[in-house]
Amino acid sequence: MTHIPSDDTLIDRARRGDQNAFRELLERHQQMVARTVAGMLGASADVDDVVQEVFIRFYKTLDRFRGDAACTTYLTRIAINASLDALRRRKRMRLRFVSRDDETVTLPEPGFHDAETDRFDRTELINLAMNKLKPHHRAVVVLRLVDGYSTAEAAEILGIPQGTVLSRLSRATARLRDILGPILAEGD
Repeated sequence: MTHIPSDDTLIDRARRGDQNAFRELLERHQQMVARTVAGMLGASADVDDVVQEVFIRFYKTLDRFRGDAACTTYLTRIAINASLDALRRRKRMRLRFVSRDDETVTLPEPGFHDAETDRFDRTELINLAMNKLKPHHRAVVVLRLVDGYSTAEAAEILGIPQGTVLSRLSRATARLRDILGPILAEGD
């Protein structure tokens, strides 16, 4: 029977320079990190770059990881922060490089149905709606509804009170309902 080392064991080995241990941590958690980042950024070319950035940050901060939280919690916090950084960079780039030919995709008005609406499947509409949320609301939606963390876990990851997680989640889901409700109801 093969013994599967715990995350803490792998972290200790990686701290001592064992690259195979770090590689195993990366392979073990890469899908979870990618899911979190994709939830924050939507279907974007940036996702792979941000996932890579998350593991670079993780590697650079291994010595500071105290083990107070689970490795997954620590990685998720890094993923959320790296995603927020990417969103800020994206916003700055849009402000800096606006041209007259830029095409923007906007969600159709409720009750309006045309070929543009037909082009998008529900996943794309949800991604567009998620991009309309404020980043701190998006982070809570991703943690609670996409990644399945409890309110307490999301609060720990984000470093905010549980009540704040609940209020942000409530505001975010209400906003998503406002945006998506009429559009998705048309497809039924």
